[in-house]
Amino acid sequence: MQYALMNGEITALPSDCLVLGVYQHGDLDECTQRIDDALQGKLSALIEKGDFAAKCGQTVMLYDITGIAAQRVLLVGAGKKDKLDVRQYQKMWAAVFTALKDSGVETALCCLHQLSVRDRNTYWKVRFAVEQLARSSYVFDRFKKEKANAPALRKVQFWCELTEPTLETAIVEAQAIAYGVKATKDIANLPANIANPAYLAECARELAQECDVVIATVIDEAEMAKLGMNAYLAVSRGSHNPAFMSLIDYNNTGNPDAQPIVLVGKGLTFDAGGISLKPSADMDEMKYDMGGAAAVYGVMKALTKLQLPVRVIGVLAGCENMPDGNAYRPGDILTTMKGLSVEVLNTDAEGRLVLCDALTYVERLNPEVVIDIATLTGACVVALGQHNSGLLSPNESLATALLDAAAQAGDKAWRLPLGEEYSEQLKSNFADLANIGGRWGGASTAGAFLSHFTENYTWAHLDIAGTAWKSGAEKGATGRPVALLVQYLLDQVNKKGTKYNLSALYSR
Repeated sequence: MQYALMNGEITALPSDCLVLGVYQHGDLDECTQRIDDALQGKLSALIEKGDFAAKCGQTVMLYDITGIAAQRVLLVGAGKKDKLDVRQYQKMWAAVFTALKDSGVETALCCLHQLSVRDRNTYWKVRFAVEQLARSSYVFDRFKKEKANAPALRKVQFWCELTEPTLETAIVEAQAIAYGVKATKDIANLPANIANPAYLAECARELAQECDVVIATVIDEAEMAKLGMNAYLAVSRGSHNPAFMSLIDYNNTGNPDAQPIVLVGKGLTFDAGGISLKPSADMDEMKYDMGGAAAVYGVMKALTKLQLPVRVIGVLAGCENMPDGNAYRPGDILTTMKGLSVEVLNTDAEGRLVLCDALTYVERLNPEVVIDIATLTGACVVALGQHNSGLLSPNESLATALLDAAAQAGDKAWRLPLGEEYSEQLKSNFADLANIGGRWGGASTAGAFLSHFTENYTWAHLDIAGTAWKSGAEKGATGRPVALLVQYLLDQVNKKGTKYNLSALYSR
């Protein structure tokens, strides 16, 4: 899909379809009113006669129109004017794609971003529009014999009175985020017989080949053994597929020694639970247990498009948790890379065992900040559902920055508690730590476990068990929290006042 800005007299601009928003009760914004005047009141008459209620997401297509250059007009309901928020606005854009995808429309000139959306300026409205259209148009049919028909819609234009560089930036950022989200979805939706730890490693290598400022390093099991990553290796022991930890070093600062922001993604390409075997129902969805690594990969892909002047190291902690005669067992005691011993009470609490060694390893990278992203606990899903990712961090500044980024990007997160009382639940009679802390507060005890391995740097944990994928009729990866993390990186660049020009990428 191509996106562009268009200015000039709205009634004289040609397009296959002009997309207009209408509030309930016939309240028209300035752009829609201008078109209504040119059509001699045809739009307002439609509303007054009750043929279009303008409920949020409702659409109606008008043909055989005269008085404007557009061939058709698509009216989109915006609901009550004072109630239009980001969620409803995105719903409107989803409805736009549904209305246009089978219509034969190739170019659409849109004015929905001229509507008043609570707490959002035009930059955000354009950015969210592009991101939502990308979500709506996503299809994963790699393994289907009959492929989905590509929609005719190929170009979306946003009308504005004058050229606005901030809107050019909005389009560039949104396209980069959409590119990263698609990469995340594509890799997460792959079955585990294809997307194994070696596959993640190959993805890292390919990205390094594609981008001059990316270096990939892959650590295999032999190197992990030398490093003492015994917890990570224990999880992998029951699988025929060996573990690989893949590092993607994006450095566009010009300084090879720049302190990196490190993103560590849990990459359990399949999690059967090990000896603590999961129930068979919905076990197929455990291919999504590498959602953290998939999200990190998507962020790194987005960075190559944005060309931000930052250094970010993405870590794909690839592993597979399977039961066999060599699998680790409940009751085993493991000595981690940090030297702390862990009593395994449940082999299905494996993600934290992989992450604890990965988080110990990244200390040698001299990180400015470390954020781990993991489909870590069912407890987080119980607490927050599928709407908010769980955020845990002992650092107030980092937690606030991530929550701000989540709110800005519309990629919601909620902070969960992290304190000594949760660490007390991890006490073991036989080791320094147990790998689970009992039934209660599971998301926080998992975060407390990881906190023992992150004491020497600034760290936050994102539990995306409820947000990385959807089940049922909508089954598939969501691409979250790519938008949140990219927004955090954009905020860090802006905070430091580093000079960069995203709008310059708009014309490419």
